Amino acid sequence: MSDKSVASVQTIGRASTVLKALSEGPSGGMRLSDVAESVGLGKTTVARLLKALIDVGYVELDAGGRHYRLGYCLFKLGNAARRFHIIDLARPGIARLAALTGDTVFLSLRDGNQALCVDRQTGAFPIRTLTLSVGDRRPLGVGAGSLALLAFEPDAEVGRILAASREERQAFSAFSDDALLGMIDRARAAGFSFNDGRIVSAMNALGVPVLDRDSRVVAALSIAAIRERMAAPRQEELVAQLKAEAVDLGRMLDARRGTAVPVCA
Repeated sequence: MSDKSVASVQTIGRASTVLKALSEGPSGGMRLSDVAESVGLGKTTVARLLKALIDVGYVELDAGGRHYRLGYCLFKLGNAARRFHIIDLARPGIARLAALTGDTVFLSLRDGNQALCVDRQTGAFPIRTLTLSVGDRRPLGVGAGSLALLAFEPDAEVGRILAASREERQAFSAFSDDALLGMIDRARAAGFSFNDGRIVSAMNALGVPVLDRDSRVVAALSIAAIRERMAAPRQEELVAQLKAEAVDLGRMLDARRGTAVPVCA
């Protein structure tokens, strides 16, 4: 191996230790001196590594310019890596829900400030609500599954997402900031999201978050049907069925995470 190759490998190794230190540090971020002390490198070296990681979006500085924290680009990489096994793990449960209810069931994942539909199963009821196809995207909060992904995020993250998606949501007049904040409050109180015909007037939908062991939202399950099939007490039955599958999926994801080989030693 050439001297240049050795230096490149060393740089990658050092960068990974910096990322690991930030992942284990406080949520508000770490100062340069704290990072340097944690990884056992000089401030100049760490500052150079941090700048390179900022340039590629793996690290970001807070508004005050003093605290470093993991960037959203790194989250997207991790989310993309786990997307495939989430689909595989969720598919049997989605199929069960579609067969049991006769309606259309969706699996959605967060992708930046959008919700991405990654799987769909249709039930046997003759009137099908196919408002989303696999690969379709909507701003977070628009639709039941999308709202379930948004509503159970921390308040600060909800505020950031609403501000960032405001222009995109103009195409969905029923999902203004005020309307979404009200829907978020109701979803948190009830434990599920509800779209009462705000996209297609004759169609209603319910959504629940899939949470990991740290209570972070990793996915959403939702079910859509014509309005008449969402009336009480059937709505309560659908919510219970969605929640049961969401809990099972969360447990499977946690088990998979527990047996995975860690990225950083």
